[in-house]
Amino acid sequence: MWNLQTSLAIVGTLCLTAVCGYKNGKVEKSCESMMPEHHSQPNTTASPYTLTVNASKFSPGVGIRVTLSGSEHFEGFLIQARDATNHDGSAVGSFALVDPKISQRLTCNSIEGSAVSHTSNAKKTEIQVIWKAPSNAPPTVHFLATVLAHYKKFWLKLPSPVISQGDATPAPPQSTTVMSTNSASTSILPHPVRSKFTTEGCGKRKSCLIDPVGCNSSIDTNCFFLSYSTLGQTVSFELSGPAQGYVSFALSKDEWMGDDDAYLCVNDGGRVSVEAAHTTGRTYPELASKSVLTDVGWRVSDGVIQCKFSRSIYTPQDPVRFSLNNSYYLFLAHGTAENGMIHRHTWQPLISSHHQIITGPPQILTGSRSPLLMKCHGALMLIAWMLAGSSGTLLAGYFKPDWPERTLFGQKIWFQVHRMLMSLTVLLTAVGFVFPFIYRGKWSTRAGAHPYLGCIVMILSFCQPIMAAFRPAPDSSRRWIFNWLHWGVGNAAEIIAVVSIFFGMKQQSLLLPYPWTTGILSGFVVWNIVLKLVLQLHKHDVIRKAGSDKDDELPVLSDFLEDVNWDTKFRVAVLAVFVLGNSAFCISLLSSIGNV
Repeated sequence: MWNLQTSLAIVGTLCLTAVCGYKNGKVEKSCESMMPEHHSQPNTTASPYTLTVNASKFSPGVGIRVTLSGSEHFEGFLIQARDATNHDGSAVGSFALVDPKISQRLTCNSIEGSAVSHTSNAKKTEIQVIWKAPSNAPPTVHFLATVLAHYKKFWLKLPSPVISQGDATPAPPQSTTVMSTNSASTSILPHPVRSKFTTEGCGKRKSCLIDPVGCNSSIDTNCFFLSYSTLGQTVSFELSGPAQGYVSFALSKDEWMGDDDAYLCVNDGGRVSVEAAHTTGRTYPELASKSVLTDVGWRVSDGVIQCKFSRSIYTPQDPVRFSLNNSYYLFLAHGTAENGMIHRHTWQPLISSHHQIITGPPQILTGSRSPLLMKCHGALMLIAWMLAGSSGTLLAGYFKPDWPERTLFGQKIWFQVHRMLMSLTVLLTAVGFVFPFIYRGKWSTRAGAHPYLGCIVMILSFCQPIMAAFRPAPDSSRRWIFNWLHWGVGNAAEIIAVVSIFFGMKQQSLLLPYPWTTGILSGFVVWNIVLKLVLQLHKHDVIRKAGSDKDDELPVLSDFLEDVNWDTKFRVAVLAVFVLGNSAFCISLLSSIGNV
């Protein structure tokens, strides 16, 4: 899973060791010596295993990726970082895990996470961890690994290259090369980097996806830019955008996130981690266990993240990566991150058209975030159930006794207003219900519970006017059956509609900002419950006008209420507050839809 905790600066001595004969890797007894308690001596022949790091310098708070790999399988390991001038010293710093299924953190020298070991004796050929330097780190650090091929065959304290403490964050005037886990160079791009990331040549020598359309990434700091070009069996990518946290893109086989080949440039305290990953919907991307990227470079300046890298068209060493010799949709995404970890709710992509990356001609691609049809769908459903439907059910529930002598188009006022609002609710729901089918052209198999709940709401909504058309007379002995069915179906439709909206806000095609939109809808639910509770208490005389008769007037009300009693005025006042509050919640969500 996404364990990028920080782009970790590697300051330590990484020690990997098979632990004291414990298959579960709980080998704290070996923290000091890093020697397995297997009653045998370490192997002195050439080791088939190597320990590498992705940086030559480190600084506190910056992360470093450490990789243990080999040409042969190994069953156990123990990794520590130590002072490069004192191999027998204490462990330095702490680790974060890349794959918790095969590695675990240990507490050595009372420092949590200062060592990493295996979780089982399952055979493996590579393990990656992230190391973070403490504030009191020594000037130079290296990593030590004890590797256990099997019970009595192990290598003790295999060293990594030495890394030294220094300022690894600022971009130097010339490119700086550091060590990489795949032996390819990673560089901090020279200043000014925008001279390299330009729209010049887009549609001629390279394909570009640009947002907003027509912006120039070389001069516009608010321009999101992705370009790619092919040379032989390698495709080179350039990615930039205004983001304090991350910019990313993904190759997708359809217009829906999930099972996508993603590439992330994540800013962590001024240092950028460039990674290949895999997405499974709106969750944290899962980092690639094997690096497939070469010629990696990055720069952060004025709130703009810029990174470049290359990868082969085919990557047999990592079958999760998509072959670039096919057509894909391109997702361009950005958002905030904390401690090198992207926030789930900020993954909101710009989606391009289907495009052949290798054989297709260079193009200037355009895209959209949420399609207009889906925006309209969301807006209609919000208006239907947050305004029209909720107000209509409130009138039917609490306003039947009011204005008994007045009519509107030959019917009681509450009934006519209720009927108009509920008819509007059914109409808006029906129109909004059709839009997703027009957009998708078929039933959505990746939308979870939302479409099923929507169908239930649509059926219940149509049942209401049908039942009303065949309702018995008010004095009929069967009238109570209709009353209960009409009440039950109406309330069920309203409740399921709100639940459906909760699911709908997280849909791929709408992608409203999470979690604040969920908070707004939760506030709407609480608001409705509270005001309906107030009316219910008033209905049972728990809330009454103190110190005067019910017929006393409630001040500051319209002339329309001058000849009605205090109870009606109270209910109308609550209704006004109810509608104003619901309008505020609804407008907030409509605004978020408009900004997607």
